Amino acid sequence: MNIKEIFEKATTENKALTYEQFEEIAKAQKAKFADLSEGRYVDRQKYEDDLSKKATEIETLNETIATRDTDLANLQTQLQNAGNDAVKLEELNNSLTNLQSKYDTDTAELQKKLSAQSYEFAVRDFAGKQKFSSNAAKRDFIESLVKKKLPMENGSIMGADDYLKAYAKDNGDAFVKEAPKTDPAPIFAGSASGDKGSKKPSLSEMMRMKNENPDYVISFDD
Repeated sequence: MNIKEIFEKATTENKALTYEQFEEIAKAQKAKFADLSEGRYVDRQKYEDDLSKKATEIETLNETIATRDTDLANLQTQLQNAGNDAVKLEELNNSLTNLQSKYDTDTAELQKKLSAQSYEFAVRDFAGKQKFSSNAAKRDFIESLVKKKLPMENGSIMGADDYLKAYAKDNGDAFVKEAPKTDPAPIFAGSASGDKGSKKPSLSEMMRMKNENPDYVISFDD
């Protein structure tokens, strides 16, 4: 049931509906509301659960590979102890081949997940240095850059700055607008303080400056 249906149901049952009554009815319908001004378009718990799930998958793969290491070492020992037993050697070789194949597959999968995790962390670090207009804008940029899957080198995302410029061009409202810098007002010489300007003061100006500053010397030289 959406908010419109909840409101219609509430007002039908009670025309003089208070906020507390509406809140009680919404709660009974198990409705959840989020403050969109904070960019919470996706439930935070769902996001945290997703991160936890990824971490668990990586931990499980690590444990699996560790087990494979132990099993491979045991098979190598059994092969050495098999001596000239052809049947035993064939069985152990088949087991070793299958186990090695699983080990290689698990290792490749782990590296893939670790690489994706490392890239996502680098994206979030890069986004954290930018000035976004809202949390929602920051989240959308992160999702966009994660999907882009740019190459990485020494922990840095290659081409991230160029991608940022292109993204800002198409999504200007996603970033905080910096106020334009204004040049200070020009200061002209030749003021009443007696500073020399590019233009020789007139006689009346020199007389005025003499009155204001007795030490001022009136000169008619160019």
